[in-house]
Amino acid sequence: MDVLSDAIVAVRTGRPHSIRHELFAPWGLRFPPGEGAGFHVVLRGSCWLIPADEPPIALKAGDVALVGGDLAHGIADSPTSRLVEFQLDDSDTPYREIRHEGSGRSTLILCGAYRLDRTRIHPVLSELPPVVHVPAYSGAHSSVHAVVELLADEVDRQQPGMDAIVPSLLDTLLLYVARSWFEQSSRDESTTGWIAALKDPAISSALSAIHHDLTHPWTVEELGERAGLSRAAFARRFTTLIGQPPLAYVTWWRMITAARLLRESDVPLRVVARQAGYSSEIAFAAAFKREHGVSPGRYRRPSPKDVAAGNNVQVPAEDDRFAVADDRTWSLLIERS
Repeated sequence: MDVLSDAIVAVRTGRPHSIRHELFAPWGLRFPPGEGAGFHVVLRGSCWLIPADEPPIALKAGDVALVGGDLAHGIADSPTSRLVEFQLDDSDTPYREIRHEGSGRSTLILCGAYRLDRTRIHPVLSELPPVVHVPAYSGAHSSVHAVVELLADEVDRQQPGMDAIVPSLLDTLLLYVARSWFEQSSRDESTTGWIAALKDPAISSALSAIHHDLTHPWTVEELGERAGLSRAAFARRFTTLIGQPPLAYVTWWRMITAARLLRESDVPLRVVARQAGYSSEIAFAAAFKREHGVSPGRYRRPSPKDVAAGNNVQVPAEDDRFAVADDRTWSLLIERS
């Protein structure tokens, strides 16, 4: 996959939750900080997004706002309306409806959250601002608004299959909103970091190669050839823009990919090693332990002691048939290495 797709797939967990709010003025809702990222899609009417300690932002029908999970914020019919604390439902229900009775003008909003694991966040996503506002029908974000129209149609008609379609559309919306912000930011000549890296033809070419074929035994020389630069010039430019040397980034991304595979599947650990680009199981186990602090088997099936200590380990699916036997195997490999 490409860098942005990989970054979102790696950090996302579970399905997004959404709530269709039909609100009648006066009204106001306050959303506390969370682990994921919140979103608000105005389907009808208008409202205000009120970030903590920041000026209010006017939203109208068709607008989308993506809000960083660590930002407390509110939405209301007016910047001066009283905000009532709202807790997002933590159940597995992907969609539900709430009607707020009142006598004023009505607003229809789809609000919700993406579940994100911030321990595996890619730095390309860390550059997103606390609020990404995509205005309606500005002519620059037609893909975003096409998804908004599909969402509006789904929640209005509520046809069979809606519980599968709405989360899929919300996942698509996240990618389109992130892409629209990166495209807009890349037009600023003063941008640095990952935005500058993605618009740099040489570094972008190398990143695309890494993300499209993580199993390849990349060298700095080969990546430099992909970028059309000498080994030394490529290494300098990559390190300056990305913040770490090329092969350090390759190893880091392999470990992030391996952690996702361990979290989301029950395939044997030798397969995880191979898909993360390691032909040697011993080398993979050693690299994984350096990055995550535990062996791959313990990461997949943490001990009660690990959980109590808050170590960076994941609870596997209930049908994880390989972890117990493989954990003993990996422990021996680690000890021998």
